[in-house]
Amino acid sequence: MKNLKKIKGDASYREFFRKKNKNFHSVIVYSKKEKFKNLLVYDAINKILNKNRILAPKLYQEDYKKNYIEIQDFGNDTIYKILKKKKNKGFFYFKKIIKILDKIQTIKNRKIKNFKKNTYVIPEYKKEILLQEANLFIDWYVKKNKKKFREKFKKITNTLVSHLKLRNNVFVHRDFHVSNLMLHHDKLGVIDSQDALIGNKAYDLASLIDDVRLKTSISFKNQVYKMYINKQKILNKDKFKNDFEILSILRNLKIIGIFTRLSKRDGKKKYLKLIPYAWKLINLRINNNEIFIDLKDLLKKNFRGKINEN
Repeated sequence: MKNLKKIKGDASYREFFRKKNKNFHSVIVYSKKEKFKNLLVYDAINKILNKNRILAPKLYQEDYKKNYIEIQDFGNDTIYKILKKKKNKGFFYFKKIIKILDKIQTIKNRKIKNFKKNTYVIPEYKKEILLQEANLFIDWYVKKNKKKFREKFKKITNTLVSHLKLRNNVFVHRDFHVSNLMLHHDKLGVIDSQDALIGNKAYDLASLIDDVRLKTSISFKNQVYKMYINKQKILNKDKFKNDFEILSILRNLKIIGIFTRLSKRDGKKKYLKLIPYAWKLINLRINNNEIFIDLKDLLKKNFRGKINEN
Protein backbone atom coordinates (compact mmCIF):
# COMPACT_ATOMS: atom_id res chain seq x y z
CA MET A 1 0.00 0.00 0.00
CA LYS A 2 1.32 3.40 -1.01
CA ASN A 3 0.09 5.23 2.05
CA LEU A 4 2.04 3.01 4.47
CA LYS A 5 5.42 4.07 5.81
CA LYS A 6 7.49 1.78 8.01
CA ILE A 7 8.36 3.34 11.36
CA LYS A 8 10.90 2.49 14.03
CA GLY A 9 10.05 -0.68 15.92
CA ASP A 10 11.15 -2.15 19.22
CA ALA A 11 12.77 -5.32 20.50
CA SER A 12 9.71 -7.49 19.77
CA TYR A 13 8.66 -9.44 16.67
CA ARG A 14 6.25 -6.67 15.68
CA GLU A 15 6.56 -4.30 12.75
CA PHE A 16 4.96 -0.86 12.71
CA PHE A 17 3.70 1.17 9.77
CA ARG A 18 2.20 4.66 9.75
CA LYS A 19 -0.89 4.98 7.59
CA LYS A 20 -1.69 8.45 6.26
CA ASN A 21 -4.93 9.49 4.58
CA LYS A 22 -5.23 13.29 4.23
CA ASN A 23 -6.10 14.41 7.79
CA PHE A 24 -6.19 10.94 9.36
CA HIS A 25 -3.18 9.03 10.71
CA SER A 26 -3.10 5.55 12.20
CA VAL A 27 -0.56 2.82 12.96
CA ILE A 28 -0.58 -0.69 11.54
CA VAL A 29 0.89 -3.25 13.94
CA TYR A 30 1.96 -6.35 12.02
CA SER A 31 2.96 -9.51 13.87
CA LYS A 32 3.07 -12.95 12.33
CA LYS A 33 5.05 -14.43 15.22
CA GLU A 34 3.55 -14.33 18.72
CA LYS A 35 0.50 -12.63 17.21
CA PHE A 36 -1.86 -13.67 20.02
CA LYS A 37 0.16 -11.60 22.50
CA ASN A 38 1.21 -8.82 20.12
CA LEU A 39 -2.23 -8.21 18.59
CA LEU A 40 -5.08 -9.73 20.61
CA VAL A 41 -3.62 -9.30 24.10
CA TYR A 42 -2.16 -5.89 23.27
CA ASP A 43 -5.58 -4.59 22.27
CA ALA A 44 -7.28 -6.22 25.29
CA ILE A 45 -4.88 -4.51 27.71
CA ASN A 46 -5.29 -1.19 25.88
CA LYS A 47 -9.06 -1.53 26.31
CA ILE A 48 -8.64 -2.06 30.06
CA LEU A 49 -6.37 0.99 30.30
CA ASN A 50 -8.78 3.18 28.33
CA LYS A 51 -11.70 1.92 30.41
CA ASN A 52 -9.82 3.25 33.44
CA ARG A 53 -9.20 6.63 31.79
CA ILE A 54 -5.56 5.91 31.04
CA LEU A 55 -4.65 6.90 27.50
CA ALA A 56 -3.70 3.88 25.38
CA PRO A 57 -4.02 3.28 21.60
CA LYS A 58 -7.59 2.55 20.51
CA LEU A 59 -8.36 -0.13 17.96
CA TYR A 60 -9.69 1.08 14.59
CA GLN A 61 -9.84 -2.24 12.78
CA GLU A 62 -8.27 -5.69 12.77
CA ASP A 63 -7.50 -8.44 10.32
CA TYR A 64 -6.19 -11.19 12.56
CA LYS A 65 -5.98 -13.67 9.69
CA LYS A 66 -3.63 -11.29 7.88
CA ASN A 67 -1.63 -10.70 11.10
CA TYR A 68 -2.33 -7.04 11.76
CA ILE A 69 -4.35 -4.52 13.72
CA GLU A 70 -4.85 -0.82 12.98
CA ILE A 71 -4.62 1.43 16.03
CA GLN A 72 -4.54 5.06 17.12
CA ASP A 73 -1.37 6.97 16.23
CA PHE A 74 0.25 8.74 19.18
CA GLY A 75 2.97 10.29 16.99
CA ASN A 76 6.70 10.14 17.71
CA ASP A 77 7.13 12.03 20.99
CA THR A 78 8.15 9.47 23.59
CA ILE A 79 9.04 10.97 26.97
CA TYR A 80 12.51 9.51 26.42
CA LYS A 81 12.95 11.63 23.27
CA ILE A 82 11.61 14.73 25.00
CA LEU A 83 13.92 14.32 28.00
CA LYS A 84 16.95 13.83 25.76
CA LYS A 85 16.27 17.30 24.34
CA LYS A 86 14.98 18.95 27.52
CA LYS A 87 16.96 17.42 30.38
CA ASN A 88 15.80 20.11 32.83
CA LYS A 89 12.19 18.94 32.38
CA GLY A 90 12.82 15.64 34.19
CA PHE A 91 10.80 16.33 37.34
CA PHE A 92 7.99 18.00 35.38
CA TYR A 93 7.38 14.81 33.39
CA PHE A 94 8.15 12.35 36.17
CA LYS A 95 5.47 13.96 38.35
CA LYS A 96 2.98 13.26 35.56
CA ILE A 97 4.35 9.71 35.16
CA ILE A 98 3.97 8.95 38.88
CA LYS A 99 0.35 10.12 38.67
CA ILE A 100 -0.26 7.73 35.75
CA LEU A 101 1.46 4.87 37.60
CA ASP A 102 -0.68 5.52 40.67
CA LYS A 103 -3.78 5.39 38.46
CA ILE A 104 -2.62 2.16 36.77
CA GLN A 105 -2.12 0.52 40.15
CA THR A 106 -5.72 1.23 41.16
CA ILE A 107 -7.16 -0.74 38.21
CA LYS A 108 -9.65 -3.27 39.57
CA ASN A 109 -11.12 -4.85 36.41
CA ARG A 110 -8.76 -7.53 35.16
CA LYS A 111 -10.77 -9.14 32.40
CA ILE A 112 -12.24 -7.90 29.14
CA LYS A 113 -13.62 -9.17 25.83
CA ASN A 114 -10.99 -9.10 23.09
CA PHE A 115 -11.84 -8.37 19.47
CA LYS A 116 -12.50 -12.08 18.92
CA LYS A 117 -15.26 -11.78 21.56
CA ASN A 118 -13.37 -14.06 23.94
CA THR A 119 -12.73 -13.06 27.55
CA TYR A 120 -9.11 -12.22 28.32
CA VAL A 121 -8.09 -12.36 31.99
CA ILE A 122 -4.76 -10.76 32.97
CA PRO A 123 -2.58 -13.55 34.44
CA GLU A 124 -0.64 -13.37 37.70
CA TYR A 125 3.07 -12.49 37.79
CA LYS A 126 3.97 -15.76 39.48
CA LYS A 127 7.28 -16.61 41.12
CA GLU A 128 8.03 -19.04 38.27
CA ILE A 129 7.82 -16.24 35.70
CA LEU A 130 10.19 -13.99 37.67
CA LEU A 131 12.69 -16.85 37.91
CA GLN A 132 12.39 -17.72 34.20
CA GLU A 133 13.13 -14.08 33.40
CA ALA A 134 16.15 -13.94 35.71
CA ASN A 135 17.43 -17.14 34.09
CA LEU A 136 17.72 -15.31 30.76
CA PHE A 137 20.95 -13.93 32.26
CA ILE A 138 22.48 -17.41 32.50
CA ASP A 139 20.83 -18.69 29.32
CA TRP A 140 22.36 -15.99 27.10
CA TYR A 141 25.02 -13.92 28.89
CA VAL A 142 26.82 -16.63 30.87
CA LYS A 143 29.03 -19.17 29.09
CA LYS A 144 27.45 -22.61 28.82
CA ASN A 145 30.38 -24.37 30.51
CA LYS A 146 29.85 -22.53 33.82
CA LYS A 147 27.68 -25.23 35.33
CA LYS A 148 28.46 -24.46 38.99
CA PHE A 149 27.78 -20.76 38.47
CA ARG A 150 24.46 -21.53 36.85
CA GLU A 151 23.39 -23.80 39.72
CA LYS A 152 24.39 -21.22 42.36
CA PHE A 153 22.69 -18.41 40.44
CA LYS A 154 19.40 -20.33 40.29
CA LYS A 155 19.55 -21.10 44.00
CA ILE A 156 20.28 -17.47 44.94
CA THR A 157 17.59 -15.96 42.69
CA ASN A 158 15.07 -18.47 44.04
CA THR A 159 15.93 -17.28 47.58
CA LEU A 160 15.59 -13.63 46.54
CA VAL A 161 12.16 -14.20 45.01
CA SER A 162 11.03 -16.03 48.17
CA HIS A 163 12.01 -12.90 50.18
CA LEU A 164 9.54 -10.65 48.33
CA LYS A 165 7.11 -9.28 50.91
CA LEU A 166 4.23 -7.72 48.96
CA ARG A 167 1.35 -9.63 47.41
CA ASN A 168 0.67 -9.87 43.68
CA ASN A 169 -2.34 -7.60 43.69
CA VAL A 170 -1.80 -4.67 41.29
CA PHE A 171 -1.76 -4.17 37.52
CA VAL A 172 1.89 -4.32 36.39
CA HIS A 173 2.70 -2.93 32.93
CA ARG A 174 6.01 -4.82 33.12
CA ASP A 175 7.94 -2.48 30.81
CA PHE A 176 7.04 0.84 32.37
CA HIS A 177 9.69 3.35 31.32
CA VAL A 178 10.02 6.62 29.41
CA SER A 179 10.33 4.95 25.99
CA ASN A 180 6.86 3.44 26.45
CA LEU A 181 5.25 6.69 27.55
CA MET A 182 4.23 9.20 24.91
CA LEU A 183 3.06 12.78 24.83
CA HIS A 184 -0.13 12.97 22.78
CA HIS A 185 -2.09 16.24 22.72
CA ASP A 186 -0.45 17.24 26.03
CA LYS A 187 -1.53 13.98 27.68
CA LEU A 188 0.59 11.00 28.63
CA GLY A 189 -0.20 7.86 26.65
CA VAL A 190 0.93 4.33 27.52
CA ILE A 191 2.13 1.91 24.83
CA ASP A 192 3.73 -1.55 24.64
CA SER A 193 1.46 -3.00 27.32
CA GLN A 194 0.93 -6.53 25.96
CA ASP A 195 3.06 -8.13 28.71
CA ALA A 196 0.95 -6.77 31.58
CA LEU A 197 0.37 -9.06 34.56
CA ILE A 198 -1.06 -8.81 38.06
CA GLY A 199 1.97 -8.54 40.30
CA ASN A 200 4.07 -6.67 42.83
CA LYS A 201 3.41 -2.97 43.47
CA ALA A 202 7.15 -2.19 43.37
CA TYR A 203 7.87 -3.66 39.92
CA ASP A 204 6.82 -0.81 37.62
CA LEU A 205 8.50 1.81 39.81
CA ALA A 206 11.76 -0.18 39.64
CA SER A 207 11.32 -0.37 35.86
CA LEU A 208 10.83 3.42 35.70
CA ILE A 209 13.57 4.58 38.09
CA ASP A 210 16.24 1.99 37.26
CA ASP A 211 15.66 2.27 33.53
CA VAL A 212 18.62 1.10 31.48
CA ARG A 213 17.80 3.47 28.60
CA LEU A 214 17.71 6.75 30.54
CA LYS A 215 20.72 7.65 32.67
CA THR A 216 19.74 9.65 35.74
CA SER A 217 21.63 10.66 38.88
CA ILE A 218 21.23 8.81 42.19
CA SER A 219 19.77 12.03 43.61
CA PHE A 220 17.14 12.14 40.84
CA LYS A 221 16.28 8.45 41.37
CA ASN A 222 15.85 9.02 45.12
CA GLN A 223 13.62 12.05 44.57
CA VAL A 224 11.36 10.18 42.14
CA TYR A 225 11.20 7.28 44.62
CA LYS A 226 10.13 9.70 47.39
CA MET A 227 7.65 11.32 45.00
CA TYR A 228 5.96 7.94 44.57
CA ILE A 229 6.09 7.04 48.30
CA ASN A 230 4.53 10.37 49.28
CA LYS A 231 1.51 9.67 47.05
CA GLN A 232 0.75 6.35 48.77
CA LYS A 233 -1.90 6.47 51.48
CA ILE A 234 -1.33 2.92 52.72
CA LEU A 235 2.12 1.41 52.23
CA ASN A 236 4.58 -0.55 54.34
CA LYS A 237 7.72 1.39 53.34
CA ASP A 238 10.20 -1.26 54.55
CA LYS A 239 8.50 -4.07 52.66
CA PHE A 240 8.18 -1.90 49.56
CA LYS A 241 11.87 -0.89 49.64
CA ASN A 242 12.90 -4.54 50.06
CA ASP A 243 10.84 -5.58 47.02
CA PHE A 244 11.88 -2.57 44.94
CA GLU A 245 15.58 -3.47 45.33
CA ILE A 246 15.09 -7.21 44.68
CA LEU A 247 12.95 -6.58 41.60
CA SER A 248 15.31 -3.93 40.23
CA ILE A 249 18.27 -6.33 40.38
CA LEU A 250 16.31 -9.27 38.93
CA ARG A 251 14.96 -7.05 36.16
CA ASN A 252 18.37 -5.74 35.15
CA LEU A 253 19.85 -9.25 35.15
CA LYS A 254 16.96 -10.22 32.86
CA ILE A 255 17.67 -7.20 30.65
CA ILE A 256 21.34 -8.18 30.26
CA GLY A 257 20.14 -11.62 29.14
CA ILE A 258 17.52 -10.20 26.74
CA PHE A 259 19.90 -7.70 25.14
CA THR A 260 22.51 -10.44 24.65
CA ARG A 261 19.84 -12.68 23.09
CA LEU A 262 18.74 -9.88 20.75
CA SER A 263 22.32 -9.61 19.54
CA LYS A 264 23.12 -13.33 19.23
CA ARG A 265 19.78 -14.65 18.01
CA ASP A 266 18.23 -11.73 16.16
CA GLY A 267 21.27 -9.75 15.01
CA LYS A 268 20.04 -6.63 16.88
CA LYS A 269 23.37 -5.48 18.24
CA LYS A 270 22.36 -1.90 19.13
CA TYR A 271 21.12 -3.03 22.56
CA LEU A 272 24.57 -4.25 23.65
CA LYS A 273 25.69 -0.68 24.38
CA LEU A 274 23.09 -0.52 27.18
CA ILE A 275 24.50 -3.50 29.11
CA PRO A 276 27.22 -1.52 30.99
CA TYR A 277 24.55 0.75 32.49
CA ALA A 278 22.47 -2.30 33.48
CA TRP A 279 25.51 -3.47 35.48
CA LYS A 280 25.81 -0.01 37.01
CA LEU A 281 22.17 -0.19 38.13
CA ILE A 282 22.75 -3.63 39.67
CA ASN A 283 25.74 -2.14 41.50
CA LEU A 284 23.59 0.69 42.79
CA ARG A 285 21.17 -1.69 44.53
CA ILE A 286 23.32 -4.69 45.43
CA ASN A 287 25.14 -2.92 48.27
CA ASN A 288 21.96 -1.69 49.96
CA ASN A 289 20.83 -4.90 51.61
CA GLU A 290 22.64 -7.86 53.12
CA ILE A 291 20.15 -10.14 51.39
CA PHE A 292 22.29 -9.64 48.25
CA ILE A 293 25.60 -10.78 49.83
CA ASP A 294 25.61 -14.20 48.11
CA LEU A 295 24.64 -12.76 44.73
CA LYS A 296 27.23 -10.01 45.05
CA ASP A 297 29.94 -12.54 45.90
CA LEU A 298 28.96 -14.82 42.99
CA LEU A 299 28.87 -12.02 40.41
CA LYS A 300 32.07 -10.46 41.71
CA LYS A 301 34.00 -13.73 41.39
CA ASN A 302 32.74 -14.51 37.90
CA PHE A 303 32.47 -11.06 36.29
CA ARG A 304 35.60 -9.18 37.13
CA GLY A 305 35.16 -5.44 37.33
CA LYS A 306 31.37 -5.52 37.02
CA ILE A 307 30.62 -5.43 40.75
CA ASN A 308 32.21 -2.76 42.95
CA GLU A 309 32.80 -2.62 46.67
CA ASN A 310 30.71 -0.05 48.48
